[in-house]
Amino acid sequence: MNRTGLLRLALVAAVVFAVTMALLPKPPHMPIDQFGDKFQHMLAFATMSLLAALAYPTAKLSRIGERFSFLGALIEVLQSIPSLQRDCDIRDWIADTLAITVVLLVVWAVRRQRGARLP
Repeated sequence: MNRTGLLRLALVAAVVFAVTMALLPKPPHMPIDQFGDKFQHMLAFATMSLLAALAYPTAKLSRIGERFSFLGALIEVLQSIPSLQRDCDIRDWIADTLAITVVLLVVWAVRRQRGARLP
């Protein structure tokens, strides 16, 4: 499998992991729990955004950002389902979107500095 294929596989795994953890009624404890819920959100969405930008180098960064921000909002809506016993918090979606934006701006700056096509 080539580099792009591995990155795409890693992206799928990261998305499945993040969505699963977000929708489990009682997710397992993780070492990063000590840093708080917002940190977990930002780390997950920053990781997925970076993987997406690397796995799909010709995709528009704004499209990647839009899609992941929508995923963050969708997760928050789904967390409002009472049987999941989770909290729907708009601040989590804001943290997701902030992390996505920062990562994609860094990717954009690196691409620009290297003279890459600006999506």
